[in-house]
Amino acid sequence: MTHFDPTPAAPLPVPEITALVARIRAEVATAVVGMGHAIELALAAILAGGHTLFEDVPGLGKTLAARSIATAIGLDFRRLQCTPDLLPADITGSFVYAPATASFDFRPGPVFTGVFLADEINRTAPKTQSALLEAMAEGQVTVEGQSFPLPRPFHVVATANPIEYEGTYSLPEAQLDRFMVRLAVGYPGREGEQQVLLNRVARRRERAEVAAVVAAGTLARMQAGVETVTVDADVVRYCVDLAEATRRHPAIAVGASPRGSQALLLMARSVAVIAGRDFVLPDDVKRVAVAVLAHRLSLTTQSWAAGVDAAQVVVEIVERVPGPLVAGAVRA
Repeated sequence: MTHFDPTPAAPLPVPEITALVARIRAEVATAVVGMGHAIELALAAILAGGHTLFEDVPGLGKTLAARSIATAIGLDFRRLQCTPDLLPADITGSFVYAPATASFDFRPGPVFTGVFLADEINRTAPKTQSALLEAMAEGQVTVEGQSFPLPRPFHVVATANPIEYEGTYSLPEAQLDRFMVRLAVGYPGREGEQQVLLNRVARRRERAEVAAVVAAGTLARMQAGVETVTVDADVVRYCVDLAEATRRHPAIAVGASPRGSQALLLMARSVAVIAGRDFVLPDDVKRVAVAVLAHRLSLTTQSWAAGVDAAQVVVEIVERVPGPLVAGAVRA
């Protein structure tokens, strides 16, 4: 088990972070085909210190993408296959009686790792899913009144099938709000699917191997470097304007929380670094708006019955809310 290190990491310069992210993306691309945008946003969420949910139909490579990212960023990695009979203690761990000492010792669960992959998370009951709430929000778990810190960096990367599929449960709103982004993988194009088959034939085995590009300490320094990115006050107001617009939209019953507007800003900052900039543009906010906001919205009953899609509502809001002209945009 990786131990908690409270020492702040020294930030890396933005150009070094940009170069390392490019190397990570290239390494992930050796195993994952046709997910460039989703991989970029997943890495941006990790740079921002957040958690990622891949949601789409089975067989599109969600688990492969999650495992490849975890390996490339050099963190300890544990995977848990979620099933209907899974219990909260199967995630967090529990106290076990030790006959040698006649005492109960804490046995950590799989969540005590750098990257925790919850595969098909919505196939387990909401009670078990909620075992991750404290871990995702506070970086610790509490068992029988005792709190145990998780390693840092710590990230949850989860995969989910659409709720229309048999044997799935809806994720609680509180848990969805703790995922910084929800990403749809989508079907690959014809050429992309051909490349998947060619890669499988070429490697002569089922499992695709990805090498670690950075270590845990380097990732912590990359995340510290992202914290140094300049954000104009106008960009901050723009993030708030978008979040507020979701709360006033007639198709939405419950809009994005302040955690949503904060995630919007943090993700925009990471995307700016990936693009090689040390300042945020309004276009960075627009680029991540759907992935950050759509899963945080609760549609009205009428909108849901009419087949309204939350992602399309976010697109409409982004088109309608005017963006600022900030100093960074002039400089760019």
